[in-house]
Amino acid sequence: MPKINRHALRQAFRTKILITKDGKLSIKGLRFHDGESVEGMVRRAAKYPLRGKPVIYRDPFKAASSDWEAM
Repeated sequence: MPKINRHALRQAFRTKILITKDGKLSIKGLRFHDGESVEGMVRRAAKYPLRGKPVIYRDPFKAASSDWEAM
């Protein structure tokens, strides 16, 4: 299994941008220094933005624990 570069993950920057009619894009507010070498990738925005995100159940049995007849 390849080793994950955690430092590189902390340096990642993700944003959504609209392409202009003339096919250009502009990214402002990047957290990198002048002259720093960076890598870029452009792809279509996800159709289902929550796909692959973790699901967290906060106290999933709270309602059922007070009324066992409901179960």
